[in-house]
Amino acid sequence: MPRPHPHASTHRLLLRLRVVDPPHAVPWAVQLGRSDLLAPVRRDSNAFEFEIPLELVTTADAAATVRGPAVQGPRGARFVYLTSGKRAGDLRSPWDRRAKISLETLPIEAIRARPADRVLALDGEIHGTAKDGGPSCASVRLIGGSWVLSPPSE
Repeated sequence: MPRPHPHASTHRLLLRLRVVDPPHAVPWAVQLGRSDLLAPVRRDSNAFEFEIPLELVTTADAAATVRGPAVQGPRGARFVYLTSGKRAGDLRSPWDRRAKISLETLPIEAIRARPADRVLALDGEIHGTAKDGGPSCASVRLIGGSWVLSPPSE
């Protein structure tokens, strides 16, 4: 049974999702909704990072849910999609892929323990290249297994 929560709250979050060692010259983007894209990113080094705004909403009965323009999936199974190749806007790309990044490893209790009056940053990394040499796709695990809540800023 969830522990009682004193009141409803909303924590603003910024996911910093780093893609490490992606294939050369393949564009990437975050999918918003069913098909809109958020700021495609082209690789100019061995890694790049997306900043994805989210909210963690806790109701008076302690139920927590993640929401935001990039959030996909039903409550209890939330995720974000990173698209690459054609799905990220390069119609000449040989790749047409989408990587599913779970939000189920967000440190909910640690987030709730922080004040709700500032944006909290969470960091995660994925490998950008699949076993076949193309962009990572399907369900992709975070390096290290979970999102890391950044230390509070002074």
